[in-house]
Amino acid sequence: MDQATQQAFNQGNLRANAAYACAKRNFTIDPITRLEGHGKIDIFLDDQGDVERAYLQVPELRGFEVFCLGRPAEDMPQITSRICGVCPTAHHMAGTKALDDLYKVEPTSAGRKIRELVYNAFTLEDHALHVFVLGGPDFIVGPEAPAAERNIVGVIGKVGLEAGKKVIATRRRVREITSYFGGKVVHPVLGLPGGVSKALKAEDLPKFKELAKDGVEFAMWTLDIFKKIVLGNPDYVKMITSDAYTHKTCYMGTVDENNKVNFYDGKIRVVDCNGKEVCKFAPQQYRDYVAEHVEPWSYMKFTFLKSRGWKGFVEGPDSSIYSVGPLARLNAADGMATPKAQAAYEEMYKTLGGKPVHHTLANHWARVIEMIYAAERMEQLINDPEITSPDVRRVPTNIPKEGMGVVEAPRGTLFHHYQTDERGCITMANMVVATGNNAARIAMSVERAAKGLIKGGNVTEGLLNKVEMAFRAYDPCLGCATHSLPGHLPLSVKIFGPDRQLVQELKQG
Repeated sequence: MDQATQQAFNQGNLRANAAYACAKRNFTIDPITRLEGHGKIDIFLDDQGDVERAYLQVPELRGFEVFCLGRPAEDMPQITSRICGVCPTAHHMAGTKALDDLYKVEPTSAGRKIRELVYNAFTLEDHALHVFVLGGPDFIVGPEAPAAERNIVGVIGKVGLEAGKKVIATRRRVREITSYFGGKVVHPVLGLPGGVSKALKAEDLPKFKELAKDGVEFAMWTLDIFKKIVLGNPDYVKMITSDAYTHKTCYMGTVDENNKVNFYDGKIRVVDCNGKEVCKFAPQQYRDYVAEHVEPWSYMKFTFLKSRGWKGFVEGPDSSIYSVGPLARLNAADGMATPKAQAAYEEMYKTLGGKPVHHTLANHWARVIEMIYAAERMEQLINDPEITSPDVRRVPTNIPKEGMGVVEAPRGTLFHHYQTDERGCITMANMVVATGNNAARIAMSVERAAKGLIKGGNVTEGLLNKVEMAFRAYDPCLGCATHSLPGHLPLSVKIFGPDRQLVQELKQG
């Protein structure tokens, strides 16, 4: 930056800071907390002290789609699992399924069941992480409690030491399934095109049967805690169902042949805000149904339904914006495929007035229901006679060209799409991740919460945390969600004066 530009930049900063100091018309939550990745929220107030606009901004960049180029396709499940330390198994499994499609090889039955077993174990423990550590403190400790108490220590203080030990111990035990088959928890080496790398030994079966059984008990115990602490508090129920946390958009999720929720495989179904099916498609068709929009204030792309076109951040029957994740999956499906989860599913919709439910904070309830389904599905799979079959992989023989894989990450629908040259080296990689699919609705939720909660210039730390609760309900992974075109990182610094007019804009790239 030359001297003249630096001087103008400094002057612009002084003007912007002076405007803030005098008018107190904008507030920044930086960093936002209890999520994977980095982000901030900018809130702008009008002359009456009410919220004029609020933005969730994602300033970081992850370039996985670029530095995967030229790598052997079979490396992708390991490379992409490094995108995120919270949901590595989701990327690993989506990448593995993309390799199945790339090599046109169908996994063996036992290999597929082992994959689904591991994946449901991952979903169970990941959802437990959010319920008790990331999102739960807002309810268990309290949304306006001091920030230093809204964490796992505060949660243990409320639910008791023994309950805290149970959460930690159960998550550790469930993760042993991933370690057993994948060698390690955080970056497993499990999936191969056509199957998995390790079979389940018969002598190890009893301990995993016991673990699955305990997983069901843990999920039901979590539901009981949720009912007592959250649903048993009228103020929390009022907050969950308030306009500040409500949007009417479309919903997307993967369903099986009976339109029941499935995390590992199936077709992607989309319903509108009235619950009517908009479309249902195979993973290989995702480009015909999903498109991405870019805004200048974030590195996160905003997906929308391609057939409806980008209409902006609007809701209603004709909205092209959709949501993914626990609540969206339940809204998009006709039910759960296991009995205890189905009973909990029916209870939620009955309590909240029927389908679909549009309350953003109801994601927490839906997440607990999915914990029950994941544990029950684990129990079904571990008791399947075929689960100990040594026939866990079908070796591919086709020349790779193009493949796509989809799973339901805990945070929502995750697409992986690869193209290769004749040597099997990556020439194109595209990942449309759960938080990207949720990006538009998250942006709307942050602004709706800010406008609904902040009035007359009354801005407290507790109110700002309630604004954060709007995005935290989606359990976002901002590290997964940021993209850029190859070759450059565009940077735009905009400086606004006290009259909200643009004073100066500096660009790089």
